Formats: sequence, structure tokens, C-alpha cells
Amino acid sequence: MTDHPGPQDPPDAASTGATAHGSDAHGSAMHGSDAADTRAFRELLRGLRVWDVELPSFDPATAPDEPLPLFRQWLREAAEAGVPEPHTMTLATADASGDPSVRTLMLHDADERGWHFASHRGSRKGRELAVRPRAALGFYWARVGRQVRVRGPVAAAGPEESAADLHRRSTGALAAGLVGRQSEVLGSAEELARASDAAWERARREPEAPVPSWTLYVLRAEEVEFFQGDAQRRHIRLNYRYEDGRWVQELLWP
Repeated sequence: MTDHPGPQDPPDAASTGATAHGSDAHGSAMHGSDAADTRAFRELLRGLRVWDVELPSFDPATAPDEPLPLFRQWLREAAEAGVPEPHTMTLATADASGDPSVRTLMLHDADERGWHFASHRGSRKGRELAVRPRAALGFYWARVGRQVRVRGPVAAAGPEESAADLHRRSTGALAAGLVGRQSEVLGSAEELARASDAAWERARREPEAPVPSWTLYVLRAEEVEFFQGDAQRRHIRLNYRYEDGRWVQELLWP
């Protein structure tokens, strides 16, 4: 996180990325309106406030021996504080060459086995997990200034457990699963509308309709970091590492 912005000096060429000849940092010529838009956008970013609400305290000395109970507590407290959709998270994976990709999706569960999420096997995340079965998760709850980062190996659950995961969810989730073809190139919005209408109709008619490609994944955590923000930038970072059959705790510099 960055500091709250203070009084700003007038933008110059170095701070805006523009030169005296109206070029950006990459040397491309910019029209006057483009340069103005660039300056306005950067001023917007520099003017945004960070954590101008009262944040909870966190004493790492009171943390449990394992990360799962603390994670459940923090997610529950985020929900109670009014954080919208506190179960949303970012998932980072990498392809065979190591190029990363990231997206936002929903946490389905967190238990002794690990952190659960799901997707189609043929989606980008599914293909990447097939060749590199490791991932990282990120949770951010701005209203309480908290983050949780999780990383470790990922395993795919079997077809029965994957199907049960999908059919525990909403009709809309089943309809989206029935549409399928996730991450493939879409010809038009009309094509999606037709497929979606047909999928919704089937999901309502067959609430147990199978989606063979739907796969539940479980990330077994090897490292979990808890970050509590502080308005004075004295952030608390408590890291759990799994070593030799047990969890080891350590504090990190912010």
C-alpha cells in the first residue's frame, strides 16, 4: 500500500512521463488531449485515499499455531465488517513456460485439506494447473486493511466430489457451467446469449445436470501470510511456513 498523498507540486515531464515534445515514456507522440488525460489519470491515482477508516488491531502473539483458524476468523470478521463478497480471491497460475496469469474467483471452502476453488479443466487456469500444479491465492479486505496470501501445490478432486461441488451451488452457477467453453474465443455476444439461455433452461429443468469438465481444485498451503494494515504504516505481517510436519511462524518487515 502507498502513503496518503500530500500536497502536490505541479506535474513536470519526469512525473508525467511526457517530454517537451509531447511524447510519453515509450517515445510515442501524444496529442494534447492524450497528455491531459494521462496527467488527469495520474493525479487521480495520487489523490486516492488509503485506509481513512479505523482499522482493527492484531496481536500476532495471540495467533493460533496453524493458519486455518485465523483465516476463517479473518474472513468472518471481514463479512461482519460489511466487506462485499469477502470470499472473492485472486488466483495466480503459470503456464509451461512460466508466464503467469491471474484472475478473480470465489473460494468454495477452506478446511484441513486446503483452500478449495473450481473451474473447467479446459479453461486457462485448468490447463495451466495441469502442467504446473502450483498456485497462489490473494485475499484483500480493504475495509479492515487486511490481506491473506496463500501458496502451495494444487490437486484436482475426483469427478464425484467435483460434481457435488457444482450442484451445491446456485442455478446460475450450474447454468454457467453448462455453457462451458471457458477461455475459448467467442464469436459474438449473440452467440453467448443463445448458449446462456439454453443453459439456464436446462439448469432449471435438470438441477443435477452433469458438467464433466467441472473440476474442484484444492490448494494445500505450504505458506500463509497474514497482513494487518496500520495507518502509521507499521503493518503487521505474520507468516506461516510448513516445515518438517509442522507450522513455523515468523514476523516479516512491512
